[in-house]
Amino acid sequence: MAKVKLTKNALKAERDSLKRFQRYLPTLLLKKQQLQMEMRGLQAKVMAKREEEELLQKSMATWVSLYAEPIEWASYLSVKEVQEAEGNIAGVEIPIFKGVTFNFNIPDLFDTPVWLDKGIRALKSLISLRLERRVLEKQHELLSEELRTTSQRVNLFEKVKIPETKENIRVINIFLGDQQTTGVARSKLAKAKSIVRALIEDGGAVA
Repeated sequence: MAKVKLTKNALKAERDSLKRFQRYLPTLLLKKQQLQMEMRGLQAKVMAKREEEELLQKSMATWVSLYAEPIEWASYLSVKEVQEAEGNIAGVEIPIFKGVTFNFNIPDLFDTPVWLDKGIRALKSLISLRLERRVLEKQHELLSEELRTTSQRVNLFEKVKIPETKENIRVINIFLGDQQTTGVARSKLAKAKSIVRALIEDGGAVA
């Protein structure tokens, strides 16, 4: 804690700082609450996407396992582009999943299993779900970083800045109050001495 100057100018500066801290703190608290709420929502969405993935994988496994021949999926399907937009939550720039574009090679119906087309469609859905989940997880990560920073600022204001400023104001007020009391006492003493001096100069007697 830096040593505070015991002056009226310093008192004004400390009071201005306290007003600024007290005005800014509610905004930080509101942002913290908003981030926490958004993160809970994102966590629920991530869990939902994971459940969708698991259900789709189980569904695919029921009929893919019936065929012993390995399939080179990459020869029929690959990701061309993941489409994202920019969004903003509580002042945090986040990516938003808009879709995915695939490179798709039509299988030869005479040389491939009859279920391959269905498998490719299911795989496209699975890939899309996984990519969307990853974007949601990235959103959660970015909001988590911002929440950590915001929480640190809230703690700084609540536990350090505001108490410290209030203490500085208290110390300065005590000092200035003492100075004022001392000044009044000196003034009275000086006045008394002036009266005595005047009486002596006028030839009066002082007992």
